[in-house]
Amino acid sequence: MGQPSTIKTLPPDILERLHELLRDPRVTQLDATAKINEILRQEGLEPVSKSAINRYDLEIRKVGERLQQSREIAQVLIGKLGAAPQGQTGLLVNEIARKICFDLSLKLDDVVLDEETMPGVMKMVKDLALAVQRLEASSTINVKRDAEIRKKALADAAEQAGQVAKRSGMSAATVQQIKTEILGIPQE
Repeated sequence: MGQPSTIKTLPPDILERLHELLRDPRVTQLDATAKINEILRQEGLEPVSKSAINRYDLEIRKVGERLQQSREIAQVLIGKLGAAPQGQTGLLVNEIARKICFDLSLKLDDVVLDEETMPGVMKMVKDLALAVQRLEASSTINVKRDAEIRKKALADAAEQAGQVAKRSGMSAATVQQIKTEILGIPQE
């Protein structure tokens, strides 16, 4: 097994400063390395290599790209589902969770399951199942809340339309008929 990255062993404040430097498009990796090594020297710590910073930057960018891709995929799927019933959204979330489980199982092919590693693996599976359950519950709440907001907005619009109609001379019965037949609001 390889050594831990020298970048990941940096003190948190110095690591945060490195993140700031790497996010700044005006700062090259060489400049970032020089600035971080200056800070490390002042703290009496060992410098980091340019290649370590390069590897770390590539790793961070790769994770960022995967996160961006997953956000784009989620936006497309949500756009296609729209205000889909909770069940369809739940199926989507479950499918994503299955993919994650599959990806984890591929990673676990390299891990020997024994008395030492089994508790960690079981905890990951349990945590994943709990996350799926919570996402499903959250989805249900969001769908209900959205329906309530839409219903309230429709009722408010119908009330305003009814007031305008009454002021323009329509009878109360005609206004109620419009609300019932066109807007689907039950009779008062």
